[in-house]
Amino acid sequence: MPFDSPDLNLGNELLRDIGSGKIRLPDFQRDWKWDVDRIAGLLASVSLGYPVGVVMLLETGGEEVNFATRHLSGVDPLHATKPADRLVLDGQQRLTSLFQSLASGKPVKTQDSKKKLECWFYIDMAAAMDDDVDRETTVVAIPADRRQLDNFGRDVIRDLSTTELECAAEMFPLSQVFDTQAVNQWMATYLRLDTDQMAERLDRWSSFQKKVLNNFSGYTVPVIVLRKETPREAVCTVFEKVNTGGVALDVFELLTATFAAVDFDLRNDWEVRRKRLEEHRVLRGTQNTDFLQAVCLLATRDVRSRWREGDSDKVPAVTCRRKDILRLTRDQYERWAPEAERGFIWAAQFLNGEMVFHSRDVPYRTQLVPLAAIHAALGEGADTVGKVEKIRKWYWCGVLGELYGGTIETRFGNDLQQVVDWCMGSDSLPITVYEASFDPGRLLTLRTRNSAAYKGIYALLMRSGSRDWIKEQELTIATYHSLAIDIHHIFPKKWCVGHEIDELRRESIVNKTAISASTNRKIGGAAPSKYLTRVEREAEVDRQILAGRLERHFVEIQYLATDDFEGFFKNRMNHMLSLISEAMGKAVQAEGAPVAPEDFDLEDEDLSDDDDLELVE
Repeated sequence: MPFDSPDLNLGNELLRDIGSGKIRLPDFQRDWKWDVDRIAGLLASVSLGYPVGVVMLLETGGEEVNFATRHLSGVDPLHATKPADRLVLDGQQRLTSLFQSLASGKPVKTQDSKKKLECWFYIDMAAAMDDDVDRETTVVAIPADRRQLDNFGRDVIRDLSTTELECAAEMFPLSQVFDTQAVNQWMATYLRLDTDQMAERLDRWSSFQKKVLNNFSGYTVPVIVLRKETPREAVCTVFEKVNTGGVALDVFELLTATFAAVDFDLRNDWEVRRKRLEEHRVLRGTQNTDFLQAVCLLATRDVRSRWREGDSDKVPAVTCRRKDILRLTRDQYERWAPEAERGFIWAAQFLNGEMVFHSRDVPYRTQLVPLAAIHAALGEGADTVGKVEKIRKWYWCGVLGELYGGTIETRFGNDLQQVVDWCMGSDSLPITVYEASFDPGRLLTLRTRNSAAYKGIYALLMRSGSRDWIKEQELTIATYHSLAIDIHHIFPKKWCVGHEIDELRRESIVNKTAISASTNRKIGGAAPSKYLTRVEREAEVDRQILAGRLERHFVEIQYLATDDFEGFFKNRMNHMLSLISEAMGKAVQAEGAPVAPEDFDLEDEDLSDDDDLELVE
């Protein structure tokens, strides 16, 4: 990566070019936000000639770095009319602080620990020349009217509203430090204040100029200038590595700056689409980067579909890696963004059909990216029974095989191509379907929503036809929310603890099912044999009808009636493995699954719930 590393004079080069507009910010930079104490510390370091770190700039004019730009905070756009030739990648906070306090000619707009404020920065001459005084304490922030108040604003404790008052107090305004004429005029006023002591005052001024002001005028900053040939992805990576605030730069921000240069407001476009997507509760966790990944998958698939042998040496990849998203053009985005949006909305409807109704219950948010792209790529006819069944099998293999954690951009591209081909008649199974497997012992370690497979099995239990034990309402997106359906213990936690049931099985999803909040309160912490009678009474049904409802939860009532946890657990575990096998379309061994708690390490998870609430009779 080509770069230059000059040392630039602070006042005559860096701050001058910031004020003229030659040095600007790329639009993806965050806002300036340093407080008064950090600015004072920075000014103190410069006044001592101490280094304040390297600044990194990027040359403009390259094909891949054509970003929209803006001025640094405090720059007057009426005077900053020169075209930008360099952009600040690292050092914005320092450069903005230095420009506003030393070269803007206006009060610095900053904040202290309590409120926003506007102030001028001064340096106390006498204190600054005392080697025993901490230089940072000599840099003082004075309100914009140059009058410092106390006693709740009633008393003026320091008035610097005229040059004479500044000189009398020996408080030099740092806003004039790079203005030679202003410095000379200030010096003349300072010397004239006491003509009888002019020689002494001249010596004092000379010492101050040598010890403090010359450090400002001669101060140089080490700068790394990335040349305009730098690739866009490298700019993104470099920004993340060197940003002194530790703030990551995502592809959405960088692409927003790129599109702004061609008069397209990506941020506004996304906000409009986000609001439409969030009308579906299940999509409320969708990120702007998820959306860009789906767009990129569709755009690169389109490029690949139009590739012909001889066009290039390499077949274009279907991908959504960061560097590929950064290569998206405005035309590609405008072509495929509507298709991606429709794909996400279909994905929401698909998930609702699979009994996933809320974003917190989505097993893998990342899997929505290829799901949306697959439907968009299939186009007309995507909703036929045969195609949706194949998409469903692929989806559950990804969830229950737990294949969508970690780095999965390569899987995105493969799944888009392979699932679409499979839906269109190919005999080759998608790699996600081929690779997926489920270990029966995994049921024992699925204990909270931290796991994608846990959330998946929770949805499968509802999809299989389970209803609440007391309320007679079909489970839909409406009743799910109105009844406050959630997953709760079947053998209550309190009962399990009292009967020394190991935590592994007690908290396993095998011992949980989806019921309403009110039904869970009826169960409380009682033994199953006791709460069954309570549930029968509340539901106004006999034991046989209740048994039928429990069977839809894969719970056989005789185990509850006799408080037989061992029989219940083994029986339900086998039922659930059959359910998983059906969803994945492949065999999962149902016999011989390990149930010994000592075979597993328990994770430190929050297992709190309200299952121990006792019903007040």
